[in-house]
Amino acid sequence: MRATFGTLSLAFVVSLSAACSSSATPEPETPAEQPAPAEDAPAESSEKPGDDPRQSDINISDEIKKACGLTDTEAHFAYNSAKLRAEDKAVMKKLADCFMTGGLKGRTMRLVGHADPRGEEEYNMVLGGRRADNVAAAIKGEGLAEKQVTTTSRGEMEARGTDEESWAKDRRVDIVLAEAE
Repeated sequence: MRATFGTLSLAFVVSLSAACSSSATPEPETPAEQPAPAEDAPAESSEKPGDDPRQSDINISDEIKKACGLTDTEAHFAYNSAKLRAEDKAVMKKLADCFMTGGLKGRTMRLVGHADPRGEEEYNMVLGGRRADNVAAAIKGEGLAEKQVTTTSRGEMEARGTDEESWAKDRRVDIVLAEAE
């Protein structure tokens, strides 16, 4: 009787396993979401979490803002990496126009890149330089002559931050008038 009970138990377990692993009427699979065609996809936002145009990381000197007719709102835009946002192009255009044909025609601007103190000193120096170079490229892309823009980096040398809010102010590019030659 034990052999029969064992055999029946084994047969029951095997049939139960088979029943669990495949049902007579399989549930329909939920189709995987298909990506929308490229033309229907929304444009990727260049805005980053925490972007706040009133907390500028590009500082345009008051002298340049006044000569170029830039408002405080226009002169402030987010810049928390080495990349500019598409929305910043209008300010770059106004700067280029001002130095080409406006109140600062023929003058030279100096772009000084900065970084917060959390990275290695050498890395921060390079990052500050990349930030300044990217702003320069955007302004030159609007037509300003190469000779009217100089860039430099201060890296973390002037950083004052101790938390995320103050580090954000350390990550910036200063735009100032270059000394007259």
